[in-house]
Amino acid sequence: MGSCKPQQEHVHGPIIIGAGPSGLAVAACLSEHKVPFVILERSNCIASLWQHKTYDRLKLHLPKQFCELPLKGFPHNFPKYPTKYQFISYMESYASHFNIHPRFNQTVETAHFDKGSQLWLVKTQHCELLSPWLVVATGENAEPVLPRIHGMDHFSGSIAHTSVYKSGSEYKNQKVLVIGCGNSGMEVSLDLCRHNASPYMVARNTVHVLPREMFGFSTFGIAMALYKWFPIKVVDKILLLVTNFMLGNTNHYGIKRPKTGPIELKLATGKTPVLDVGQVAQIKCGNIKVMEGVKEITRKGAKFMDGQEKEFDAIILATGYKSNVPTWLKVRILSVVLWYACIFLKVIMQDSILIMGCDFFTEDGMPKTPFPHGWKGEQGLYTVGFTRRGIQGTSCDAIKIAEDIASQWRTVENKNQCNSHIILLTS
Repeated sequence: MGSCKPQQEHVHGPIIIGAGPSGLAVAACLSEHKVPFVILERSNCIASLWQHKTYDRLKLHLPKQFCELPLKGFPHNFPKYPTKYQFISYMESYASHFNIHPRFNQTVETAHFDKGSQLWLVKTQHCELLSPWLVVATGENAEPVLPRIHGMDHFSGSIAHTSVYKSGSEYKNQKVLVIGCGNSGMEVSLDLCRHNASPYMVARNTVHVLPREMFGFSTFGIAMALYKWFPIKVVDKILLLVTNFMLGNTNHYGIKRPKTGPIELKLATGKTPVLDVGQVAQIKCGNIKVMEGVKEITRKGAKFMDGQEKEFDAIILATGYKSNVPTWLKVRILSVVLWYACIFLKVIMQDSILIMGCDFFTEDGMPKTPFPHGWKGEQGLYTVGFTRRGIQGTSCDAIKIAEDIASQWRTVENKNQCNSHIILLTS
């Protein structure tokens, strides 16, 4: 007996996929324009990455004024650098204020544009939704990156990604190998130190480490202020000069700097500099030991590129996150040549249609068009949360998306009203 076909629902406004900061920002801006929407979230809450996949000691790396969503700022009594719990509270208040009610536990299996109806068809495990507009708000951090290192399967201790790491209290008195030296790797290593663990941090790639503040002011704020008046290379030279004065030359401690300056590198590649909140001091005094790249994992530890071999009780993968867009966003292309080729190869295809990955995104699930023009695709497709510029970039794109959809939505509504009037007059 066949399974029942999911019920189809026509959405009068856009379908937003993802109820993190990006999806909430677009929803709030659409609400201001009185545009209805449906927001789908695979988890059971808003901002699931923040609620379920961040460590306890996490705070915003930037001052709160740089991390506000559109139309509603942080409460005045929040500190300069809100904790993760305060940020979650802010987002819950934000959703409540704008009357945003996501549909939870809705995992999108596929989404594609149907050329016949000129609508996006979004399929979840429970339903099918149709809309002229699709907003991809799953962001650049949807799934953890889990590298495969030779020998991992034979390691006798625990291996965990930072997405499941909560506190160093679980690793008290243990020797822990932390693979990755970005903000997560640095902060986890610092947290391990504060819980009497012994972290060994792998710094395979180059990375900029900057003080979080310079002379009492946010380093990011100083950089943005200088960028208004000076070329980016001059800004980077000033930042690195002050950083060397405050932190010393990190090359001496195994943390090698890229040749490109920190802000230029961030704008070009999205690679964020590490903001120091005490990690460098722990590296200097030897509480955090910096290691070269891992050659292989052994049953009791790891071998390193420089020939060293050490034993560890646990391994933490601070290897970041990636987009999951290519797994579910598709474009259907009618291809006669490929159809006949598939017949020749005895490959069965449904309705003579080939399903391929959406051409708007790269294989890594990022928009091919860079910021600030990557927010809009073709045929009613929009993206938010892929700027590599944090919440400021998200807010900028959310405002543009809402304005663009609102103008189209009003045109459609006016046309429908005119048609209704014509029917009434002729009946």
